[in-house]
Amino acid sequence: MPQSRVINLHLVSDSTGETLNSIARATLARFEDVHVIHHRWSLIRSRLQLDRVLEGLRHEPGPVLFTLVDRSLRMALEQTCEQLGVACMSVLDPVMEMLQAQIGATAREKRAAQHVMDADYFRRIDAMHYVLAHDDGQGVAGIAEADVCLVGVSRSSKTPTCFYLANRGIKAANVPMVPGTGLPDELMFDPPCPVVGLTIDAAALIEIRRHRLRLIGAAGVRQDTNDSVDPESVKAEILAARRLCAARGWPVIDVTRRSIEETAATVLQLMEAWHTRREAKAASPA
Repeated sequence: MPQSRVINLHLVSDSTGETLNSIARATLARFEDVHVIHHRWSLIRSRLQLDRVLEGLRHEPGPVLFTLVDRSLRMALEQTCEQLGVACMSVLDPVMEMLQAQIGATAREKRAAQHVMDADYFRRIDAMHYVLAHDDGQGVAGIAEADVCLVGVSRSSKTPTCFYLANRGIKAANVPMVPGTGLPDELMFDPPCPVVGLTIDAAALIEIRRHRLRLIGAAGVRQDTNDSVDPESVKAEILAARRLCAARGWPVIDVTRRSIEETAATVLQLMEAWHTRREAKAASPA
């Protein structure tokens, strides 16, 4: 078996570093047998702060990805990389150059421009508050204000998906499908927003629930007699949830092998399709 290659990767940003982290995560996922040691340098806005980065780079050299607006800081970083013989790239430059050419205007040199406290920012904060207030079936009356409602059996990743959507400014409610308990009338009779079901493979769900029981200290509960992890009970629970979604015409996403990001992206697509159908229905003659 080939030995894993080890590299140091320096991510240098004058803001939070979220852009660099996302790019690094997306690209490194395509490589195998490589162990990457991440060195994250965020909020680098002065020469004194940059000097710490340069010292770290000299101590543990490796490729550098950066997003720095200040020209003097960029130049100092690039010169040091050249001296050390390590690759250095400003990840936003190619995109910025293409857009400038298409738009016919020069972009402003504005640090952390994507993090301004504008209407979009407050919309995301409002959505986050909404998710907190309407998690796991709470605040059922507030479903009328939701942009989307996720339903599914317990531990089918409804909550993390809702929080991810909230970061996109989406007010997402989530309602658990509990055996022997019906769903709120707000969902069963002409729901005011798209309703999306989340399902998961029984074996994966059982493992997640067992892990949850261990975390909450349910050691005194015999797992072989607990319906929440009993294979037959879990299969019946999942089947009943899927049948209810099918009966109501709600789309269902299997999250077994999906990341939260992939699930959220599919939810957004389903939301768009729901609104398209609703608009077409409203526009059609009676």
